[in-house]
Amino acid sequence: MYTVFTYFVSLFVIVISVFITLFIKNELEQMFREKNNMVPFHICNVLITLMVSFAAHAVMTIYIIGNEFDWILQFVILMIIILPIYILGHFAFEKYKLVYRKYITAESGKVIVLNEKYLKKKKWPSKFKNYNAISKGK
Repeated sequence: MYTVFTYFVSLFVIVISVFITLFIKNELEQMFREKNNMVPFHICNVLITLMVSFAAHAVMTIYIIGNEFDWILQFVILMIIILPIYILGHFAFEKYKLVYRKYITAESGKVIVLNEKYLKKKKWPSKFKNYNAISKGK
């Protein structure tokens, strides 16, 4: 029972970590203006996710449950859990970016077409436009 609970917590940590690292990878690609996927970002994301999930699993196993921790076995099991989740998350994130991008550009950098799905996406209510206006000095 404790082992199932430990892996459930590790799975929860893995899903959150994959989402956060993919979001940060997207922001870094926009900052560096990279059009293609960069392999070093993917490797770093998987390593970061592995470290976070490994730490969560170790804390749950050693300190909460009180069992011994087999390093190599847990490394292999966590990698088997992380890789499919990361790959599926990456494809889902790329599809979301493709569907909801603002516009399509030409080689020269000119805007060709505004995306209809982006324009139809749910907008924030008008009361949130001036929500933080006092701190902005408006």
